[in-house]
Amino acid sequence: MEPLPTLIEIEAAKALIRPHIHETPAYRWPLLEAGLGCELWLKHENHTPVGAFKIRGGLVYMDELKRQQPEVRGVIAATTGNHGQSIAFAAKLNGLRAVIVVPHGNNPEKNTAMLSLGAELIEHGREFQEALEYSRELAAKEGLHAVPSFHPWLVSGVATYALELFRAVADLDAVFVPIGLGSGFCGIAAAREALGLKTKIIGVVSEHAPTYALSFQQRQLVEQSSTTRVAEGVACKTPNKDALEYVIRYADAILTVSDKETVTAMREIIQATHNIAEGAGALAYAAIKQQCEHWQGKRIAAILTGGNASMSLMVQALA
Repeated sequence: MEPLPTLIEIEAAKALIRPHIHETPAYRWPLLEAGLGCELWLKHENHTPVGAFKIRGGLVYMDELKRQQPEVRGVIAATTGNHGQSIAFAAKLNGLRAVIVVPHGNNPEKNTAMLSLGAELIEHGREFQEALEYSRELAAKEGLHAVPSFHPWLVSGVATYALELFRAVADLDAVFVPIGLGSGFCGIAAAREALGLKTKIIGVVSEHAPTYALSFQQRQLVEQSSTTRVAEGVACKTPNKDALEYVIRYADAILTVSDKETVTAMREIIQATHNIAEGAGALAYAAIKQQCEHWQGKRIAAILTGGNASMSLMVQALA
């Protein structure tokens, strides 16, 4: 188990990404906070050039890759969308070919966004795990560098949003963060540890994609197929072993949220803030609503990890 990025490494990542990403805001929204009984800060990672936090890790990863393997000509990644946009954005910036593999039925708006960034898009499999396995086959066949969905370089980049949050909002009692494969959670943990804070970290998953919740409860890797139709950003079947070790060590709890609760949270975020949260992006707020009686009078934050909801899901949320 490698150590989490240090403060020096996170600061270096921040300097690297700053020409491409401004610091994203953290706001209190009175309508969103009403009735919760706590002070709620929303960290707006939907305010990046690809509408999600993943871009931070992609930029750092591609910079490190180019320096360590200057001969590299192309990369490949499997994704349900935001990781793929991140890799496509960073690859284009670095003059690299980007091949992205998505499962069939993937969010069409995310697919279009990846194509607009110059990626070659391939659909394969029914879920992320099948797309991932196929991407590894293609990597070997076509001589492409396979970008994982979890890696220390990605965590260094992602940790910059947590550093921004902790410096913008002092004395947070807890941060609620969605867990897909774990880079977002680990970024929060890295920044918290680097700054020596006591803030609790609450992971959130879909109850229809509970693999990390089950693994956390049993303190071992537990596979579970995903059936969520709303939160594709956390539609994980198999936890990443390294990420899971960090989750077990640093999470204070892992909560589950239903698709129905997630859609309701999406609608309330739109109504209260006029910001769009995709399904995975609404999980943290949905979990806070579910657990608010435990956080009365506390200062807490929710990470709105992305805003790339499909038009059909937005119609469902607003219906």
